[in-house]
Amino acid sequence: MSHKDESKTQEDLQRPSEKPSFEHTLDEFKDCADIICRTIPDLQVKMVYFGHLMGTEEFSREIVIPFANVKENEVTQLLKHSQFIEMTDSDTLINSILNGSVAIFHQEKCYAINVYKPDSRPIQESENEVVITGPHDSFVEAAALNLSLIRRRVKSPRLKVLKCEVGEVTKTHVYVLYIDGLANMDYVRELVKRIEIIEVDAIHDGTMLVQYIDDAPNSIFPQFPTTERADSAVSKLVAGRVLAIVDGSPSVISAPASFFEFFASPDDYYQRWALGTATRLLRFAAFIITISFTALYVSVTTFHYEMVPEDLLLTLTESRSRVPFPPIYEALLLEVTIELLREAGARLPSKIGQTIGIVGGIVIGQAAVQAGLTSNILIIAVASSAIASFVIPSYMMSASIRLARFGLILLAGLLGNFGLVIGVALMVIHLSGLTSLNSSYLTPIAPNKTSDWRDTFIRAPFWMLFNRPSQSKSPNQARNKMKQ
Repeated sequence: MSHKDESKTQEDLQRPSEKPSFEHTLDEFKDCADIICRTIPDLQVKMVYFGHLMGTEEFSREIVIPFANVKENEVTQLLKHSQFIEMTDSDTLINSILNGSVAIFHQEKCYAINVYKPDSRPIQESENEVVITGPHDSFVEAAALNLSLIRRRVKSPRLKVLKCEVGEVTKTHVYVLYIDGLANMDYVRELVKRIEIIEVDAIHDGTMLVQYIDDAPNSIFPQFPTTERADSAVSKLVAGRVLAIVDGSPSVISAPASFFEFFASPDDYYQRWALGTATRLLRFAAFIITISFTALYVSVTTFHYEMVPEDLLLTLTESRSRVPFPPIYEALLLEVTIELLREAGARLPSKIGQTIGIVGGIVIGQAAVQAGLTSNILIIAVASSAIASFVIPSYMMSASIRLARFGLILLAGLLGNFGLVIGVALMVIHLSGLTSLNSSYLTPIAPNKTSDWRDTFIRAPFWMLFNRPSQSKSPNQARNKMKQ
């Protein structure tokens, strides 16, 4: 763009918007085949709207029936009703039409009435966050429906909703939700500030938004958990956290969050506390298995055969006797193959994907062993790591852990157990330096909040969960006043 064009653009921005008119509105929507223009000659009324953005019942109730029952001299009085908002700015009118309003022109005045209700996907069960017990309704792409799912569960005027706009082209609406008196307002202001300073053409999903507001955008670990379950989102609100809903996305963001929050599931609270605790401990065990099992195999078979029991050593040696590669190459080959199968199963249609995943894994694994490309024990280790990664409820955290696993395999293959320890230490150091909305990512370990352990590493009985999570810094910490 030339300097002359830039100066012209700045002059256009500084120039006040002209008064809305029917001709100017049609000119703004020139070459828009989906715009609808209607006139009522007897009433001297003209309308402009997008038919696919409005609700048929709303349009009939608010516009068709009222205007069918008035005379020409009664139109002015009808337009004084509160649902008709007078427009004095052309840009505001254009935005209103784009947001589902009907523009009504009468006697050199313009009014807008909101009848926005586009077609949307019905409320269904989440495919990514499957639960056995508890509610099965999940969020959809329509922000209005998502807000209604939350309002149904939080019937309180203390639930506040702030509206932001992101995207120079898409003008995507982002809603920030919190419960007044429970949420820390510093978190609310910080989240709103980060959203408002985003300068980008388009935001399509909540998972895109978090990449712009992350405290450490270069980290492989997610710092803002997302959920498609309404009950999970409400539980975070009641815990004093802040939510963000992106219009057009079924994923709702919550903040602040800790590393351990990604290992919790709504199922933990819908079953007996002993079962919930056992399941949660199983997930942490799965985390240790998926991140270290393959790397430990590479370390032991490369440098530390003395760690293998004598009875197992013969079997291990025999299994590797036909493999021409060092253990690190063998492990990386099999891990990459597993990731290829996982990605192929996810991208293919569900029926074909399941077949490819099962049959492909069995066929390739058996053929690799018979061809001498890998050992039976390594297949067991890699398969156990892959299965353990599926136990983690959050897909984003599961993917991050799988990526970190490759780094540990490389260090274990180069330096043995010493490299494995270095890799784990670097990961702990990295996690200790992360923050979520300026809050420590390793809460309640760093800083240590022992009282929070009852709802972090275990799921204690409800009567023992007296306070909200310390990370929320809620002005009202007490959430449970019952005793056993």
